[in-house]
Amino acid sequence: MARPRDQAARRAQLVEAAAQAVISRGAANARLRDVAAEAGLTPASVLYYYPDLAELLAAVFERGTSTYIVHRRDSVNAAQGAWPRLQACIRSGVPFPGEAEMTSRLLYELLPVTFHDDNANQQQRRFVADQTELYRQILEEGSASGEFTLVDDAAFLARGFVALEDGYGIEVLSEAASADHVHDLLVRHARLVTGVVAAAHAG
Repeated sequence: MARPRDQAARRAQLVEAAAQAVISRGAANARLRDVAAEAGLTPASVLYYYPDLAELLAAVFERGTSTYIVHRRDSVNAAQGAWPRLQACIRSGVPFPGEAEMTSRLLYELLPVTFHDDNANQQQRRFVADQTELYRQILEEGSASGEFTLVDDAAFLARGFVALEDGYGIEVLSEAASADHVHDLLVRHARLVTGVVAAAHAG
């Protein structure tokens, strides 16, 4: 039997392999043999660690959401002032080409898993709540400092930002809109709900 440390390393390897299979083939088309091929293992070896492919995909989703929210928090924490922090939060939620696009594509592909797997469903709810809370904190900080004049309750506005990102993200990934255009739309929305004048704050 593999030692706990070896098991953890193997599970991490399989999560990465499954993520690559999903990105390459799509969640609907990724099969056990595809994951095994990405990992350089046999299908039986994959099943030893994850008896069900859905369980493995749920683990991929959990890792993806955790990585995503950490990146968003780091981006916000690196900025100073309510408006720069809000801009950083917005930018971190747009699937720009590169890692942001790949992570977003992975999470969108895996969203159907949350409809059937309880653990993935709970992770999705936490994911939305964490992002909403990040926006809420920024909006309330800006309101308290006098930088923002909010048009409604901060929690309500925060949830709206996340919902807009979700919808716009699909447009970017389906090439119906560019990441830059979506970013500009979200910044315009931010100005509208915070009362920040564009002429006073470029970007």
